[in-house]
Amino acid sequence: MKIRETVISIILVLVIAVTPLYACPNMIRGAAGQSVKTGIDGVSTKKITFAIQPSCAFIPLYVAKEKGWIDEAMVKYDVRVDWNSFDAGPPINASLLSRESDIGVLGDVPAVFAIGLGQKNVVIATAAQAADSYAVLVPADSAISSAAELKGKRFATVIGTTPHNMMFKFLESGGLTMDDITFVNITAKDVEKVLVNHRADAVAIWEPSVTRFVDKGIARILGEGSDCGLAGTNVLVADKEFAENNPLLIREVRELYRRGAEELEKGTDEETLTKIAEYMKLDKDQLKSLIPKFNYSVDIVQEDIDSLNDTIDFLYTVNQLPTKYDISEHIFE
Repeated sequence: MKIRETVISIILVLVIAVTPLYACPNMIRGAAGQSVKTGIDGVSTKKITFAIQPSCAFIPLYVAKEKGWIDEAMVKYDVRVDWNSFDAGPPINASLLSRESDIGVLGDVPAVFAIGLGQKNVVIATAAQAADSYAVLVPADSAISSAAELKGKRFATVIGTTPHNMMFKFLESGGLTMDDITFVNITAKDVEKVLVNHRADAVAIWEPSVTRFVDKGIARILGEGSDCGLAGTNVLVADKEFAENNPLLIREVRELYRRGAEELEKGTDEETLTKIAEYMKLDKDQLKSLIPKFNYSVDIVQEDIDSLNDTIDFLYTVNQLPTKYDISEHIFE
């Protein structure tokens, strides 16, 4: 892998994301969560905007959304709820940076990457731990049967996401490094075409894409997160200024997420599951089969902190962060 090319790609993405923020700061600042006087201690906005993605790691939030709990909770504070949907974590970071969103759902890599480069985000909750919701896929007709056999092959993933971390760890499990493969940067929407057209020999990706492509018969699983020591920690983050100005709303979001997780554990209604499955581009039975892979925990514990710090070490090792830092300094209590 050519590290210089990877770093340049990341820098270009960041320049595109950052430029609007500084080009017109007053307009961007008012785009989401603008601070206003509300007369309610702990609430300084009339709108809260969530940035979401179709990942099963965040189903409790989608349960709360579909059941109307989030709207019900926020109306008490005269706060309107808006939603922005993206296909992966990096554009969610861009949305938070540009103040188009206030709260986002992220895997470990995009969460710590943005903070490490100076973006003012804070971690407000653990969404899920789910090592085996991440997998390395190969085309269904591929002869590759181990990580070691990826030497000299084209290995694709979405740069700056948790599967990027898994790629690194999976190669290590086969005695390889990133220098032993040709790295192919793709978008989440590219995965099916990449597999079908053999544009890469392997792809690291997350659920629900793993189940969707395996069930379609176009791919098979070469390895899962637990095979290579991936923790699979997913988090909820917030713009730091928004969190500091609206601590009451942050607490509400945490408890709504917890309520959604409890609802899943006892078994939510079929209508809600159907709506969430449609968003994930799954059928309802596929969604039900995936939920047990996730530990929807909410509370940030030392294991989560250690996992996120391990991800920081990974990003530093592959020259994508200038320095290491401690994620515990960026957790919103």
